[in-house]
Amino acid sequence: MWKSVSVAAKRIIVISAAMVAAGVGISSAALASSGSPAAAGAAAAAGVRACTAGDLGAWVAVDQGNGAAGSIYFPLQFTNLSGHACSLHGFPGVSALDRSGHQLGSPANWDHVSTPRTVVLTAGATAHAVLRWSDAAVTTAPGCHPTFSATELRIYPPNQRSATHAAFSLEVCSRPGPIYLSVGPIIPGVGTING
Repeated sequence: MWKSVSVAAKRIIVISAAMVAAGVGISSAALASSGSPAAAGAAAAAGVRACTAGDLGAWVAVDQGNGAAGSIYFPLQFTNLSGHACSLHGFPGVSALDRSGHQLGSPANWDHVSTPRTVVLTAGATAHAVLRWSDAAVTTAPGCHPTFSATELRIYPPNQRSATHAAFSLEVCSRPGPIYLSVGPIIPGVGTING
């Protein structure tokens, strides 16, 4: 096993094992890098591959939602369900679906409130992105045609072409055009009402 693992990855494994043995918890943020191109390259050099939809469980933490000025912000959580570390860098793709799997309205815009960075998720670790749902856009935008038929979100991990899904049942636009969802970049740790 050790022959195929880089020196940096071996260091991370040894340090992580030592911290666990010492009783120090490791959060997903402990292994997050700075988000620069060099950091993304460092994660790849460490042998940590990108997370795929099959590696992740995703859900909207509706109990952690917080609203202001016609929008509600929810943590969109990503938990690594695979047996290995994987990395996320950038923005997820998000759109609402009805019960038949048809997309409702336009996909989410990317909210560039912070610079994307590489987040390494160990097995079982969680990262999140902030999902903004604009009830003002749904209820007032011309051409929206509001509907309560959304049952889930289709979520593409950053830079992936396969999606995972998360339950979501808020009022949405039934037609493309108005933007009622936006999503920020992946950030380390479990998202809560406090950030």
